[in-house]
Amino acid sequence: MTLTVILQAAGGFDYKQLFVMAAIGLVFYFFMVRPQLKKAKDHKKLVEELKKGDKVITTAGIHGRIVDMNDTTFLIEVEGGTKIRFEKSAISLDATKATAPKA
Repeated sequence: MTLTVILQAAGGFDYKQLFVMAAIGLVFYFFMVRPQLKKAKDHKKLVEELKKGDKVITTAGIHGRIVDMNDTTFLIEVEGGTKIRFEKSAISLDATKATAPKA
């Protein structure tokens, strides 16, 4: 038995329902999935462009300057010379570019 025969035996098959479900899927993709993928791509690019000496703000709101980097973490110096190690994913904003004067 084919799928169409099974669906017809179960009460009929309406192609309008298939069209509506596809439309809902497209709306979900363009309003939910695509913006999240773009945001993740932009954050990855931001983290890859950071270098020693850049001022950053973490997702916890901690402001500091990058003093060391490795594959997965940054060592950030905060006020008073205290150094804290953060995962790269915890960086929220590059404060160096955010406070730079616009030309």
